Amino acid sequence: QGAVTAAHVLAMAANRDGKFSISNPFFGAEKRMAPAESYCRIGIERIYDRGELVFPDVIQVFHPQVITMGKSYTMPFYSGVKEGGVVVINSAQPLLSEEDIQRLKDLNVAVFYIAGTELAIEVAGTELSTNMAMIGSVAGITKCVSMEALDGALQERFGKKFVASGGTASLDEAIKKKFAKKEMLLAKNLATVKAAYEIASVWAEKNKVELQVGNPAVAA
Repeated sequence: QGAVTAAHVLAMAANRDGKFSISNPFFGAEKRMAPAESYCRIGIERIYDRGELVFPDVIQVFHPQVITMGKSYTMPFYSGVKEGGVVVINSAQPLLSEEDIQRLKDLNVAVFYIAGTELAIEVAGTELSTNMAMIGSVAGITKCVSMEALDGALQERFGKKFVASGGTASLDEAIKKKFAKKEMLLAKNLATVKAAYEIASVWAEKNKVELQVGNPAVAA
């Protein structure tokens, strides 16, 4: 679902906003349908840690099977989330058990559901832009990066020749083939980001969700 690309775009946007950032993927077992994780650290001070993000402020679930089928390297998937953090889930329907809801409530962790795949299909015409909806969601809730910076990061990522690593290259090429012109690709991706950003911003304001941290970190 493009979690690796999403983390990288967020990191690129943070740099454009004058912040420090690092993104790094974790693919785990090299087998078909194996879960993949990606980490993005964003801060106001220089970041040196490139390892696994054990205690994230925000966790994003790109695919419902992370919850419904336990496709996560840590169980429960929200293990380590900081008190007062946020969980963003790509689903049109609630997926958490009563036990999970209570445990997250005890940690004062806010849970935001967004039908990211449906939104991507509606706005961009393809589920390949699901990661754009997830980018918009975390940015809308945390304001960790600006829309202007995201616009620039997307142009840098998809508007010019970019050499991706391993699993992200094939996804990037699939997206580029889906849209004949780069201009359309950029416009559709940005529109999806903006749509999710607005939805998430309204939700965060309504529910008074705000991360009181200096160095937000995101795990997808």
